[in-house]
This record gives sequence, structure tokens and C-alpha cells, in this order.
Amino acid sequence: MKVDVIKLGFLEENCYFLTKENKTLIIDPGEDIDKILKFISYNNFNVIGILITHFHFDHIGALKELKEKYNVKVVSIKNKEVIKPFEYEIIETKGHTDDSVSYYFKKESIIFTGDFLFKESIGRYDFDNSSEIDMYESLKKIKKLKEDLKIYPGHGEETTLFYELKHNEFLRDL
Repeated sequence: MKVDVIKLGFLEENCYFLTKENKTLIIDPGEDIDKILKFISYNNFNVIGILITHFHFDHIGALKELKEKYNVKVVSIKNKEVIKPFEYEIIETKGHTDDSVSYYFKKESIIFTGDFLFKESIGRYDFDNSSEIDMYESLKKIKKLKEDLKIYPGHGEETTLFYELKHNEFLRDL
């Protein structure tokens, strides 16, 4: 599986494109529809679905237009469906929001965490639909996964669970 990323909007949200067997999933289509469409066209992607980690504006800004243009399913906490040929587990990682999920591709040992987990940090949990208790319960779930797990966050650089267990105080001190 090939993973591509573009940064979108003033918050530089990571929009991911996963390609397998000439089929592409989009994860968190942020707020710049023109940039997304140019990237899809340039790479000749065959978009078959969209995965949403949570419903903050910077992660879904182009969702409506893409869903209509490609007539594809949207997967989120509301519709936990696996779109073939991709194989992934949807893990509820509430805390940053009450609708946060992470997409765990066990075979590839990668996870897309949205704004739940970042390199050396975690997402904010001071919103109306956030919870510190849920955040720490979600971190406990992730901590149990394999250390070679590659983490693709909603903002910033990718990392690994091994690195985070050593450098991320929120995981390290659990």
C-alpha cells in the first residue's frame, strides 16, 4: 500500500491518500478542494472511499464536494465500514472529540490518528465534546499495539509508537 500526503489550509492538516491495487482512499480531506482535486488528477487516483478521523472543519472541508464528485462511501464513527481491497480496523480513540477514530492497518503496521495523537504530543481535549478521561483511555489502547507501528497524525510529522513511548510524556507516563 502506498501512502501520499498533502498539507491543507492554514492549520496544515494532513490529507492522506492510500493506494492499493489501483484504488485510492482519502483520509481527512481538509479545506482546499482545488489542491485535492489537482493532486488526484496528477496522480491519476481512482478514488473509492473517504475515511474521516473526526468532524472538525480542517479535516472535512472538502468532504461534501469529494463525496458528490466521486459518489463514494464515507467511513467514520457513524459508519464503521471496511472498503475493500483495504484491510483496516477502526479504533475509537475518543478524547480530542467524542467522534474520534483511528484507522489501524495491521498488515502494514500503520495507523492514522487524526488529532488524537501527534509526534511528542496529543490532541487538545478542552472542547465541548472532548474528554480528558476518554483521551487517556484511548492512549492505553494505542500503547498496547506493536512498537514498530508507524503513526500518521492529522498535523505534523509521522512518527512511530516506539519513538512515542520514549519521547511522548502522555504515553510514556501512562
